[in-house]
Amino acid sequence: MHSSNAILWPVFALAFWTLCMLLLVALRRARSGIHPREYALGDSPKAEQAVTLANRNYMNLLELPVLFYVACLMAYVSGTASGVLLALAWAYVLLRVLHSLVHVSYNKVVHRFVVFVASNLVLTLLWIWLGLHVLASRSAG
Repeated sequence: MHSSNAILWPVFALAFWTLCMLLLVALRRARSGIHPREYALGDSPKAEQAVTLANRNYMNLLELPVLFYVACLMAYVSGTASGVLLALAWAYVLLRVLHSLVHVSYNKVVHRFVVFVASNLVLTLLWIWLGLHVLASRSAG
């Protein structure tokens, strides 16, 4: 089923969103008036909360979503990218975007936590679905 590239679109979307958050970090740091050397070790203790939140969100998008990228690529390569898997992938992307929006705007921890947990449940379901289908296709063939 290599002809179906649909599972790659959520991958591109989340990668694009991650780059948008990187741009937000750069913009917020540039507007902070803090000299770039203050960020030599990552966050600067002199930075405003908005700068720190954008940077932390960007780092979040480089952590657990790695499992999302791997799962989507496995589904693509193995030809097991079903409609259910595609729906789970898009749900994950939407939840991660929502998490980012909460995080870098009003940052209410309870709201952010609920969205974070929901995204991780979707990611877990995505892996379970993928695992079952990869194993089933291998045992059938």
